[in-house]
Amino acid sequence: MLKNIITEGDLGIVIGEAESGSDCLSSILAVHPDIVLIDLLMPELDGIEVIEQLRIKGFQGQFIMISQIVNKEMVGEAYEKGVEFFIHKPINRIEVRSILKRITDQIQLKNSLRVIKESLDHSESAKTRQQSVKEIVLSILNDMGIIGESGSDDIILMIEILIYESDGVIQLPPLKSLYESMAAKTGNHNMSGKAIEQRIRRTILTAVNNLAAMGAIDYTNPVFEYYAPRYFDFQVVRDQMISIQEGQNESKKVKVNIKKFLQALYHDTIEKYNDK
Repeated sequence: MLKNIITEGDLGIVIGEAESGSDCLSSILAVHPDIVLIDLLMPELDGIEVIEQLRIKGFQGQFIMISQIVNKEMVGEAYEKGVEFFIHKPINRIEVRSILKRITDQIQLKNSLRVIKESLDHSESAKTRQQSVKEIVLSILNDMGIIGESGSDDIILMIEILIYESDGVIQLPPLKSLYESMAAKTGNHNMSGKAIEQRIRRTILTAVNNLAAMGAIDYTNPVFEYYAPRYFDFQVVRDQMISIQEGQNESKKVKVNIKKFLQALYHDTIEKYNDK
């Protein structure tokens, strides 16, 4: 009777039946139906015992109990074991349709909420990873004392584009194409490559001067030892050190290798990013 009501009313698909409580355990665990309609009184194992064993074994589906017994204690125990609804005997077609519709709506709502949660979790994860790249770059720029420089934001954006959108490149593409990508990313198509390059150049020049000052005071400074030869043409840094030590004018023209700096920064950042 239940099968006919479900099939004729297009309420779902009946994927299994069993004659007793013990017979149903293995088939339910094998196919994992969304809903199990189960009689309270059955041979060998009653409905409550079946539900208890299925829950112990990890079954996550929902239960509808079928019973003609109106016993408050038994009904309370059934709810504690995970029964969602009762269908009373004698079976009424309207009641079956109503209850199955309600429990189906519940399942659809839970699935929708799960999809939303997974989407939010994914979004939050992506956001966290993006922030971590920014934090890595900021840490490196901070070592060189250039976080407050106007070109630091340009440098951060460039490294984010390289890591997130360039599919693990090893060598940097031409700087002109990177500047164009930055303009497109920010939506500011009036932001010229020339302006970006000037900001970055000034920022890197400040880093050269800062490291040269460190080296002039303490040649064994670990920050100087790491960044000076790796990020810059060391002779340029060395010349600045000499100028500082001799009290010469520090504002003299200094050659800045933008691509060497960005290449080193990219490799350091992606190495730390992949080690998270």
